[in-house]
Amino acid sequence: MKKLIVVSAALAAASASPAFAGDDMAGMNMSTKGAMMKASSSANALTDAEVKKVDTATGMVTLKHGALENVGMPPMTMAFKAKDAEMVQQVKAGDKVKVRIENVNGTLTIVKLEKQS
Repeated sequence: MKKLIVVSAALAAASASPAFAGDDMAGMNMSTKGAMMKASSSANALTDAEVKKVDTATGMVTLKHGALENVGMPPMTMAFKAKDAEMVQQVKAGDKVKVRIENVNGTLTIVKLEKQS
């Protein structure tokens, strides 16, 4: 009797699966879809900044920047390590730039820098 119940339950579950798999999810709440797209676009957002100082010896660039949402930092002036030496070479004090700062191995680092015209 016990085996009959187990076999019946397994057959019922197996026959119900294709019906659910063919569903178009019309009744599903997809309200988070827009939020996920917004999050992915802001994940690579650039922040406006002004170069205050460049130190080629240490690879540091001092920026007066807007809020850095991805690292939870309010607007301020601060020195950041550049990801590569080329970034340091392309800017000088007074340049307007757009930057992406990320926490790389515990160090806030400029991972993307675009000089504004």
